[in-house]
Amino acid sequence: MARRTKQEAQATRQQLLEAAIRVFAEKGVSRTSLQDIAQRAGVSRGAIYWHFTNKADLFDAMMESAVLPMEQALQQIGHVAGQDPLHELEGALLFSMRSIASDARIRAIFEIATLKVEYVDELMTVKARYAASCADATREIKRSLQDAATHHGVLLRVPVAVAAQGLQAMMTGLVHTWILAPDSYALVEVSQAAIHSYLLGLGFVQPDSM
Repeated sequence: MARRTKQEAQATRQQLLEAAIRVFAEKGVSRTSLQDIAQRAGVSRGAIYWHFTNKADLFDAMMESAVLPMEQALQQIGHVAGQDPLHELEGALLFSMRSIASDARIRAIFEIATLKVEYVDELMTVKARYAASCADATREIKRSLQDAATHHGVLLRVPVAVAAQGLQAMMTGLVHTWILAPDSYALVEVSQAAIHSYLLGLGFVQPDSM
């Protein structure tokens, strides 16, 4: 019985997250109330507070469901013996782009985070966590670039911290621009070419393409 109750609670939590995505996409985050989400999910408003402290907590959980696999892909670089860290870095970055381009749910979440949220009031905490997540990603990219430079015997043409920040900013810019106009270019193909060119510019010779 306890297992069933836990499963039902998890199902309700997921139901609330999916309802939040739909309502945020329709109304924007600021104009969406917890009551709106509860009604869309078909549950009581009290059910939301059983799972989430407030709207910021719910929004944060929604974002985590989309970006956690991407963060984990970066964190796994260098953990398998014999792998080329440069090849792994390209693969992790393109995994994120493929996820955004091919998964409608993930794409909707990124559209909400890019176009339909104001990071004010209670969502300031979400902004801080988002900034921390970006900083973590940049650190993982920096580590991977340093490992790749050592692996390939390459002297990077700019400091590794600058290279990592630039690569992170480029990927973020590609996503944001594509979210604004998805038909303007193929996200995965353009990202692959951009990553390849960026790594060549850093001094890597013919980096592997995924």
